[in-house]
Amino acid sequence: MKRVITYGTFDLLHYGHINLLRRAKALGDYLVVALSTDEFNWNMKQKKCYFSYEQRKELLEAIRYVDLVIPEENWEQKVTDVKEYHIDTFVIGDDWAGKFDFLKEQGVEVVYLPRTPEISTTQIKNDLNRM
Repeated sequence: MKRVITYGTFDLLHYGHINLLRRAKALGDYLVVALSTDEFNWNMKQKKCYFSYEQRKELLEAIRYVDLVIPEENWEQKVTDVKEYHIDTFVIGDDWAGKFDFLKEQGVEVVYLPRTPEISTTQIKNDLNRM
């Protein structure tokens, strides 16, 4: 079984997120999503989420491409997660290109997928603020 992992906040879930999850799942048999906790988003990313961690987790668990949702609590846990969940492929958006190549040293394939160009959570928030 080929296991894939991706990371993200997944707030205001939209079709760009679904595209990422669908393409990530297509790279393997089992998709783990590491979902940023509220504390991690606020303390490390300076992001305030509209939906709570538990609400975002429920949304992700309802998506057919997602097999398991785990909490992302810090930047450093990626190496531990790769080992603990026996990950073969690490997937993330191409705006992070090159940033996680160090995982290749763990024997993991690292894939940077292109974002869906016409949609982003930031864009949605900005558009709503202008209304």
